[in-house]
This record gives sequence, C-alpha cells and structure tokens, in this order.
Amino acid sequence: MEHAEILHRCFRCGYCKLPSDYTDLNCPSYLKFRFETYSPGGRMWLLRAWLNQEIETSSRLSEILFSCAACGNCVEHCVFPEFKSDLLDIFISGREELVNEGVVPPSVRDYFKAMIVYGNPYKLPEAERGAWTEGLGIEPYKDQECLFFVGCAGAYDERGQKMTRAVASILKNWGVSFGVLGADECCDGNEVKTLGETGLFDELAKKNIKAFEDAGVKKIITLSPHGYHAIKNEYPKFGGNFEVRHYSQVLADLMEKERKYENNIPLKVTFHDPCYLGRHNWEYQAPRTVLQTLPGIEFKEMDRIKADALCCGGGGGNFYTDVLGGGFESPARVRVREAFETGAEVLAAACPKCVKMFEDAIKAEELEDRMQVMDLAEIVQTRLE
Repeated sequence: MEHAEILHRCFRCGYCKLPSDYTDLNCPSYLKFRFETYSPGGRMWLLRAWLNQEIETSSRLSEILFSCAACGNCVEHCVFPEFKSDLLDIFISGREELVNEGVVPPSVRDYFKAMIVYGNPYKLPEAERGAWTEGLGIEPYKDQECLFFVGCAGAYDERGQKMTRAVASILKNWGVSFGVLGADECCDGNEVKTLGETGLFDELAKKNIKAFEDAGVKKIITLSPHGYHAIKNEYPKFGGNFEVRHYSQVLADLMEKERKYENNIPLKVTFHDPCYLGRHNWEYQAPRTVLQTLPGIEFKEMDRIKADALCCGGGGGNFYTDVLGGGFESPARVRVREAFETGAEVLAAACPKCVKMFEDAIKAEELEDRMQVMDLAEIVQTRLE
C-alpha cells in the first residue's frame, strides 16, 4: 500500500480530530460514532495492524475506512508537518486496497456500479446532463471565454439544478462569456477517487480532459468545489492544465463593479465553508466578499469557520453512499444547530452537496419555519429581484 512506511509514525495524540481551539469534535466520523477507530489516528493504527496481518480484512474494517468524509481537518490540525499532508492519501490508499480485494460497503459497491453503467450516480441518461439549461438561453461551448462545468449533482440532483440555474443566470446577466458541454461533460470523478477506485477516476479525468481540449477550453468555472478540486489539482497529473475557478471566486470579482440591487430588505446570513473550497484549496474570502457586498445582508459567523469549519458529512463519497448515516450527532445536524445559534435566518453554502445535506438536516431538526439553506447565487438573486 502506498505510504505504508508512514503509518508507524502516528501515535494517536488526537489533535487530528479537533479544531484549533480544541473545544469541539471536528472529525465527522468520530463525532458520529465516538470510537477511536473512527478517528484519523485510529485509522492509522488499524491500517498498520491490517498490513502487518494482525487483523483480517472484514466488512467492519471496510465500514470504518469508508466512513471518512475526506474533509481534511486531520491534515489541517495534525501536529506532525513531516507527514500531515499525506494523511488523506493514506486513507484513500487503504480504500483502494479494499476496492481491489472487493471488500466495500454495499452502498459503495452500488455507487461504483452506477458510475460504470450510467456514468453518474443518479442512474440517469448522460443525454440529460444539459436538461437544466431549458429556458435559460445557455449556449453550448464553442469559442466563449469560459466553460461552465456543472458536475453530476448540479446536472441531475433536483436541488443542485436550482443552484446551477441560479449561477448560470447571474453569469449570463452580468456579461460573462461562457458555454456548457451538456451531454459531452462527464463526472469530474472526485468522489470516485476518494472512494479508492483510482482506475475509474483516471478514465473519467482523461475523458474530460479530451473533451475540454477538443472544444478548445482554456478557462473553466465550476459549480462544485469537488469538481474545482479535481480539475485544478488532479487533472494536471494527466496533462490537463486549465485555468480553473470556483463560481464564488468569479462572483466576488464581478461584484467589484457597481451593480443595481432592487432588494435591501434585512436578512441575517451565516456561511458554511465547504471543505473542498476551504481546507483543500484555501479559498475562504470569496464567498464572504459576495455576502458582505450585498445590501441588507447582516453577516454572522459561526463559532467554527474557515480551517476549523465542521464538515457537512457529504464529502469522501458519503453524499452518495451514506456510510455515516443520520442521527442527532450526524455532522450536518450538528452544523445546522451551530448555524441556528447565530440567529441567522439563512445558512448559506457554495456547494450543491452541502446545500442538500443541510436541507435534510434542517428538516430533521424541525427548523424549517425558522431557518433555510440558500446557495450564494440564490442569495444574490434575491437582492436583484
């Protein structure tokens, strides 16, 4: 297994499962299950014992390794700079070994099957990837300045489509030159990689890179932080070098120009930092610039923000596999309660997976009449109307 020589260097000090002030539990799987084996340090020791044949391959081992949400909190707060950056790669390598042995949770198996058969986890025709554009006048990519890359959740998920349409509408109305690939776009593969199916990820990355190059794409705007991360950090390994920006970064720049806003009704908003925008790519300011520029918005921060933000629990493939499951201590519900404590009327997010996870959590917390989840672009639209 790759990075196997590092495993013995972890002695489970425990900082990896905490935020920087040590006041909360910040590892999603440890927060949910409260067993040390579900913490990053516990996984390190389990992997070492497994490779030393002290424990056998089992469904229980698989469940523990696949419960990691790949949020990056352990990378951020591990006290050993010599190997902290390798922690997530170590866990992904462990998953890869289990995938090769065919020992994965049933929901992970079903996810891979859907990806292989349909090309997306929703089991819908690839021809429907561009259905979200109906009525918006969005053009196919030809020679526009930017490609708007939507991803699976933005193309197929009902809630994700609303977010996609909001972003595309603002980009169009504010004069951004962009087009879409529609059915020629394929899954960015980020979750495929984090779940350990590296061979399939390689295929998806190469397929997208070819589609981008064939179309003459140079600049890409992504809807999802997950797609942003994959195209920006993983695709260059296959020769795919593009200028990639998350839509929140584009909106932040666009808002520097004088805009006419029709609505300045007061609205209290707090913001959740998506892991793949924040900890994985260190973009914390752009979403805040958007919110703090809008008239009438009273911006309120949660206790845990930026590098200390608690993951929604949807990363690492869990959005589709639900290995973490629900319950009172599920990360999304804990995060919703934290947001509610700020007095905010809106929990803002900039990721289709986060938005969906939090909407379900708000229903579970019975807070639907007191707080709602909105995407950044949807909030901008309310100020324009």
